[in-house]
Parts: sequence; C-alpha cells; structure tokens
Amino acid sequence: MATAYDRTGQGDHGREAANDGNGYRPRPDEPFMCERQQEYFRAKLLDWKEAILREAQGTLSQLQVDSLREADLNDRASSETDWSIELRTRDRQRKLIAKIDAALRRLDEGEYGYCEVTGEPISLGRLEARPIATMTVEAQERHERQEKVSRED
Repeated sequence: MATAYDRTGQGDHGREAANDGNGYRPRPDEPFMCERQQEYFRAKLLDWKEAILREAQGTLSQLQVDSLREADLNDRASSETDWSIELRTRDRQRKLIAKIDAALRRLDEGEYGYCEVTGEPISLGRLEARPIATMTVEAQERHERQEKVSRED
C-alpha cells in the first residue's frame, strides 16, 4: 500500500502544488530566500504536511473498516501485521511532520535555507529535493562521517 510518506516523503514534496500557479520555481539569480522563495517553500512544506495528514487519516480509516470484517484467524493475523506496519509508518510520518513544522518555524524566524552548522545558504536544488534540509550537502556529509566514527568507537 502506497502512503503519503512513499509518495511525498521521498519524492516531489508537493512540487506541483507549491508553485504559484504561474510555474514559479526559485532561481539562483534571485536574492536568496527573497519573499517569493519563502512563500514558495512555505507552500511546499504546508502542501507536503497536508498530504501526509490526509493520507494518514484515509489509511487508518480503511484499516479500521478492514479489521472489523476479519472473521478468519489467518485474515485477522494478516490484519494485525498490516496494523503493525501502518503504525511504524505513522511514527515515521509523525517525525517527518515534526521536521516540517521545524522548517516552518525557521521560515518564520528568517533562518530557513541556511545551514545550521556553517550559516551558509543551502542550495536551492537541495531545498527542492529535501525542503526540510537543515545543512548544506558538505556539512551533512561531515556530520554523517562523524556519526559513523562515533558508532565505530
């Protein structure tokens, strides 16, 4: 079963819904995080969050209906497995929504789009691909290398 996490958590993040109706996309030749770019990313984040919440509500409702119909023990066991998977997915989505909310707060505070480690602008391409990014690619790679070394110790 495809979920909003599958479709929007790893994919387009509401790209079509986030443009301003005129096909606007942030461009590198614009001032970084100008008002139009902020509006674009705010819409993108809100659309993504809404899609996750809508999908979560629909899937949970369907699982509740399906589980009421299961008379056979094997079918019930299968439903319980589905529930378990769905609950893990919901937990991942809950964490993703928290990251989306944090990105929206950074937008409100004027910090969105800037690396929390270096203070440098995060590339527009990275923000398009991962609007909840908090670090530049370079800072993220350094962070991941340090985590790996820490785990190996």
